[in-house]
Amino acid sequence: QVQLVESGGGLVQPGGSLRLSCAASISTFSISTMGWYRQAPGKERELVASITAGDNTNYADAVKGRFTISRDNGKKTVYLQMNSLKPEDTAVYYCNANNVFLTKWGQGTQVTVSS
Repeated sequence: QVQLVESGGGLVQPGGSLRLSCAASISTFSISTMGWYRQAPGKERELVASITAGDNTNYADAVKGRFTISRDNGKKTVYLQMNSLKPEDTAVYYCNANNVFLTKWGQGTQVTVSS
């Protein structure tokens, strides 16, 4: 069964850091573009960061310089290091895998930035 399982979310104070992980049980992980998206209450889901099979990265303007996406093909895992967190980063964060064979979403992990 194809699965993406996110972990690492939680409650953090403004200025703090969190590291999200997404473990993928897909045989095509190494050829997939992996992405992190987020959805805040009442808002549409938006792309936060993505990383291609060739390790090219792309970031939303709102997180540039604060978030870093990376991948470990051996562990079939993608990470999102989030630093200098702001209250507006509060959302459910979703992992996405996309290649010519499939598009798959994880179940999401809640990130809350609040004092």
